[in-house]
Amino acid sequence: MSQSPAHAAPKNDKIDADVLKVAGVVVLGAIMSILDITVVNVALPTFQTIFGTREEPLSYSHVAWTVTAYTLALATVIPLTGWAADRFGTKRLYMVAVALFTAGSALCAIAGSIDMLIAFRVLQGLGGGMLMPLGMTIMTRAAGPRRMGRLMAILGVPLLLGPILGPILGGWLIENASWHWIFLINLPIGLAALVYAAVVLPKDSPEPSESFDFLGMLMMSPGLALLLFGISSLPAENGDFTAPRVWVSMLTGVVLIVGFVFHTFRPAHPLLDLRLFRNRNLTVSVMTVFLFSAAFVGGLLLVPTYYQQIRGESTLHAGLLVAPQGIGAMLTMPIAGRLSDRIPVGRIVPFGLVALVAGMFGLTQIHADTSYALLIAELFVMGLGMGATMMPLMTSALKTLKHHEVARGSTLLNITQQVANSVGVAVMSVVLTNHLNDSPVIPGTETMAGLDGGLTESQAGILSNTRPELVASLRLPSELITHGLDQAAQAFAGTYWVAWALVVLTLVPALMLPRRREPSHLQSDDVQTAPTHTH
Repeated sequence: MSQSPAHAAPKNDKIDADVLKVAGVVVLGAIMSILDITVVNVALPTFQTIFGTREEPLSYSHVAWTVTAYTLALATVIPLTGWAADRFGTKRLYMVAVALFTAGSALCAIAGSIDMLIAFRVLQGLGGGMLMPLGMTIMTRAAGPRRMGRLMAILGVPLLLGPILGPILGGWLIENASWHWIFLINLPIGLAALVYAAVVLPKDSPEPSESFDFLGMLMMSPGLALLLFGISSLPAENGDFTAPRVWVSMLTGVVLIVGFVFHTFRPAHPLLDLRLFRNRNLTVSVMTVFLFSAAFVGGLLLVPTYYQQIRGESTLHAGLLVAPQGIGAMLTMPIAGRLSDRIPVGRIVPFGLVALVAGMFGLTQIHADTSYALLIAELFVMGLGMGATMMPLMTSALKTLKHHEVARGSTLLNITQQVANSVGVAVMSVVLTNHLNDSPVIPGTETMAGLDGGLTESQAGILSNTRPELVASLRLPSELITHGLDQAAQAFAGTYWVAWALVVLTLVPALMLPRRREPSHLQSDDVQTAPTHTH
């Protein structure tokens, strides 16, 4: 809806109380959604022992599905959100999303097994995935174009603080209460957000919406889930691709994804509009975002686990030691956002990636006694690189699209990022688990009760930090424990080589980003009607 000139008066440029109230609702939802992405990372080693046995914890690749399932659910629900908002109204849908997320959190807290927890994380993700796109729509309508920059800065606060506070909060709750509280903490926030939204958000006025591509969603979501399930099943099958659990899942997933790609060119309003890939800048940006997100998110997930399992740190200390990455991102993200309005992104992103390459390379050299000062510096440099990369990439992808294409382009980017996060987490957890499983079995432990095939040297090293009383009862030589910790640390280093290679590969599409200023086409729909999808 266009605004009259009167609406552009300077007095309306001020952020008034009504707009701030709406922003408060959106920020509450964003805090829940973003914190829950990072708060669980520090809890993965806890899940391994809580849902496994004291002698034989669950594999890392299994518990990592608590993260993978959440991000897959986010990716699934993002394209549904725009259609549902038009069909049912933003206020009603926002309250449903908050209620779904809050209910999912309560169920996660009472999960009795790791598989139940994974299922409830899907429910959480379906609610959480709607909160951010709906929040941006609500704020856009409340603020208008002249005030969006300042309001987006408000919404950016939880985006910046999430990677810092999430691991710290998760560590503190696990250490001082129990793992249940990393989910229970969402209940009072969710209930407050529901009441706040009911009172503050304007009444809905739903409008007829375009048809939704349900067939596309039924192919894309199960296809991705089955492909990633097949990949994550490799450690349980000792790396055997011929195991039916692996190849049947992967093949079915690939068939569904290929079918989805062919299908997406048929409907007028596809789930993902792959026709947008005709835009070179969008294509290059999406390729860069995918490789970057898979490497960065997959790699960062391992850091709290390294601190707890290799260095014997508590969950709280592990969360604090991960914070430098978030601080680095907080410093460069606003600077990179401003620079991307003045300088071509092809001259910004490669520098961010070089910082990320340098920081990640440091993690490929980690040992069981690597200096904490060095680790903190490496994470800080990685954060600087991340902050200098994401905002310019998003800007580059969207600024050359026409106005009517921005919503579909934004959906494509968001889904790409969430799918990449899921792929990165699944791949890195599988690589780490395989490395850990390659460690030799300690002679004499093959027949121990509760151990399937015996205790490996790397398991003994990890258990010396996570279950010291168990290792003490086995009376293992101290030299063996030290050697086991070294082997486990080498498993983390080996996994970081994979993440580092992915970051280096990201430089290839990044060097194809525009290096000269290009005109923005965001206003081009003012002078022409949006074209149909026939071409």
